[in-house]
Amino acid sequence: MIGILGGGQLARMLALAAVPLGLRVRTLDPNADSPAGHCAELVVAPYDDPAGLARLAAGCTAVTYEFENVPAAAVERLAGLGVAVRPAAGALAISQDRIPEKDCFNACGLPTAPYRAVDSRADLDAAVAAIGLPGVLKTRRFGYDGKGQKVLRRSEDLDAAWAELGRSPLIYEGFVPFDSECSLIAVRGGDGATAFYPLVENHHRDGILRLSICPGRGTAGLQAEAEAAAGRLLARLDYVGVLAVEFFRVGGRLLGNEMAPRVHNSGHWSIEGAECSQFENHIRAVAGLPLGSTRVRGAAAMVNLIGDFPDLRAVLAEPGVHLHHYGKEPRPGRKIGHLTVVADDHAALLGRLRRLAAVTGLELPGLDG
Repeated sequence: MIGILGGGQLARMLALAAVPLGLRVRTLDPNADSPAGHCAELVVAPYDDPAGLARLAAGCTAVTYEFENVPAAAVERLAGLGVAVRPAAGALAISQDRIPEKDCFNACGLPTAPYRAVDSRADLDAAVAAIGLPGVLKTRRFGYDGKGQKVLRRSEDLDAAWAELGRSPLIYEGFVPFDSECSLIAVRGGDGATAFYPLVENHHRDGILRLSICPGRGTAGLQAEAEAAAGRLLARLDYVGVLAVEFFRVGGRLLGNEMAPRVHNSGHWSIEGAECSQFENHIRAVAGLPLGSTRVRGAAAMVNLIGDFPDLRAVLAEPGVHLHHYGKEPRPGRKIGHLTVVADDHAALLGRLRRLAAVTGLELPGLDG
């Protein structure tokens, strides 16, 4: 039995990957209708509820988590119950705060944009004076999908940004004029074995990931650099499971942006696009099983379905397109499913994506590059 803190779509896909391996999954989530509960045992309780955590851990060989903002107290209580928590609490703590996250990147030889901690309005002035404009002011914790951040382009922007975000600990980062955003999905087993998927190019709109293409265009010469950096992170954190590392590609180099100690949206393409998906490899690592092959079958892409569904009959009529419905009610800005698109090569993949956009009306940024 594998336990999962969180019962959203990531836990759902982890549970679906565990079943063919002969493993059962139990999840904990406050929502009685959480997506993972449709296909796995569900404990309905707050994340920090002692009785709920004890029920989650009972009979489990290991517990993992589907998002990085789970309460640290919950992870500590699980560890106190004698169950292995993978990835370990140290990696979770670092990923929950952008300052130690970037400090960790730099310690592992992965350069980042310049950054400063901001705890007061005077700190913001000092950070802007040191780093310059434009820049990005972000909350240090709990930001996702573009939330909790403001781009500052002029000195006149500082007051409004501080008024909106200044109630939280913040970080100010220099603006990076990147060529593309990309990410690497890495996995490390309990025995120290590592495996890496190809660098993926990511395209966002309104702060939400819309399209990931694998392998990413313009990333072939950067794969070894990305793997080396991720490998150092995995070793430093004594990591077990899947780790996603997001980069900015700037000319011929990579700058570290963020990491996620879990399976990641930009790796969803791997369900049909790789020999062993990120979800199966995470379950393998957490359960102490050998890692699977990360080889890509040609080329693949992931299309997020945000807010509402397109005509699903039209989607399913397209060759090489696979639907993943999360069992969630449509709502503006909500991730309710995704499509994976596979093809023999990049040219065929881009053709299928353009055809998909034409027949469904989906807006897919980045197809003209």
